[in-house]
Amino acid sequence: MITYDPLSEELLLDWFTALDPPYGFRAELIEGELVLTPPPDGSHEHCLSLTVSQMYTRSGTGMAFSGNKGLKLRGAEGSPHDHVIPDGVLAPTALRLLRGAAPWMPGEGIAMVIEVTGTRPETDRETKPRCYARGGIPLYLLVDRETSAITLFSDPEKDEYRERCTRPLGKPLTLPEPFAFDLDTADFL
Repeated sequence: MITYDPLSEELLLDWFTALDPPYGFRAELIEGELVLTPPPDGSHEHCLSLTVSQMYTRSGTGMAFSGNKGLKLRGAEGSPHDHVIPDGVLAPTALRLLRGAAPWMPGEGIAMVIEVTGTRPETDRETKPRCYARGGIPLYLLVDRETSAITLFSDPEKDEYRERCTRPLGKPLTLPEPFAFDLDTADFL
């Protein structure tokens, strides 16, 4: 683990926010490390699209969705703030959180973040749950294509989620309030 003094942290954040990643790539600063992610493949987008479609049509609360929205969340001890870009961010429509939001917005008011595994599945499975829990994101939904499973992380405390429910793809996953429906994953396969 690298420890940053305030000056080097400020220089790192200045460098990061000025970074111009290659076309289509997204750059994230997670636990003090730069993570570059290439554009997703069609299977990734298929799973994300099926998830978001159900969020719009079946959720008990109207949801606003943003794909690739920058979030600035509390960092790990000794690291700068995390700057993450989930595959999807959902917030109650009534809150209007996305209207006028900065490129890197705080996580307050967000109901759920969604990740679909890509080129670095270990980041989505291990690092991002810590990051989202530290940031107080109540629900983290992970579609893990490599293990053919879907996991809902809930009840964040410090840098971990105290609850997780994993179902094989093809089986429904019950989502709590404010969503309050069973997410159908049959077409994810």
